Amino acid sequence: MTSAPSRTASLRRATSESTVEIDLNLDGTGTSRIDTTVPFFDHMLTAFAKHSLTDLTVRASGDTDIDAHHTVEDVSIVLGKAISEALGDKSGISRYGDALVPLDDALAQAVVDISGRPYLVHDGEPAGFEFHLIGGHFTGSLVRHSFEAISFHAGLTTHIRVLAGRDPHHIAEAEYKAFARAFRQAKSFDPLVSGIPSTKGAL
Repeated sequence: MTSAPSRTASLRRATSESTVEIDLNLDGTGTSRIDTTVPFFDHMLTAFAKHSLTDLTVRASGDTDIDAHHTVEDVSIVLGKAISEALGDKSGISRYGDALVPLDDALAQAVVDISGRPYLVHDGEPAGFEFHLIGGHFTGSLVRHSFEAISFHAGLTTHIRVLAGRDPHHIAEAEYKAFARAFRQAKSFDPLVSGIPSTKGAL
């Protein structure tokens, strides 16, 4: 019996706005070392790694003296590309994942399809959430923007809904944890699946 191929990736991206290095192992234990120079985003990526059982190292620096936007966006782009590379041809995976995750007052649902077709549906955040500064300089709008970049570059169809929530920190964290749990299920190997789980024969 042959073992499954290693699902890892190491990527680097440098622009005039940021430098990002990511090492990723989809079949890990959730170990992470995250330093994006955006503390709240570090917290969210640590939660993503832990709850998706993905080993993740992120080293990033950028023009956060201007705004956290460029660094968060570029890290999310590279993370999506690393996920896509590590997934390979997607043979034997479950493909779909669904998770409903509470965090005190907040409740978020995420559904993920490793479809090869990038798409994000994201709704339910309370009015004004996008303007709220979480952790000092992480704007609420960056939550959606991060999921857009990850989903597009990883080739994921992602639906995220906030069903309840008052505290912006809790809302954002519930979203990332729900996404992580749904992705964990979708990327997992299904012993009943033979080959690529698509009638087209490719994802």
